[in-house]
Amino acid sequence: MSGWSVDPSDEAWMGLALEQAAAAASSGDVPVGAVVVDAGGRVIGTGVNRREADGDPTAHAEVLALRSAAAAQGEWRLTGCTLVVTLEPCAMCAGALVLARVSRLVLGAWDAKAGAAGSVWDLVRDRRVNHRVEVVGGVRADECSRLLLDFFAEHRL
Repeated sequence: MSGWSVDPSDEAWMGLALEQAAAAASSGDVPVGAVVVDAGGRVIGTGVNRREADGDPTAHAEVLALRSAAAAQGEWRLTGCTLVVTLEPCAMCAGALVLARVSRLVLGAWDAKAGAAGSVWDLVRDRRVNHRVEVVGGVRADECSRLLLDFFAEHRL
């Protein structure tokens, strides 16, 4: 599903996203974390799932990271930026990536139930949208998957 090679810094950025995901889990939210990196390699936005904490169905890690990055840039267009996230984005988040003009998506675990970057749908590379996002998948996938599996095993007891 990935068609692009992993940049060595992708793994380091995924480490930051994993730290964010762990923070989400500690507050009772599904452990998904995201960071936005600008073209110069600087982290300009971070986000963790906060749906439970905020009672907000749109408080996904990706959306919050994009909001944070846009505020840091003073610009909604995030051209040249990379979003790094521990779980493949859903349709809402994939749409936000396209609308924000993010250039690149680096994801950890694929989501066979709701993924919209190549698993169930491929909204970020659909030829009918006005912007397409480069996708690099499976970066530190085992770690990202394990965090989710452990969280759900604990919450389904």
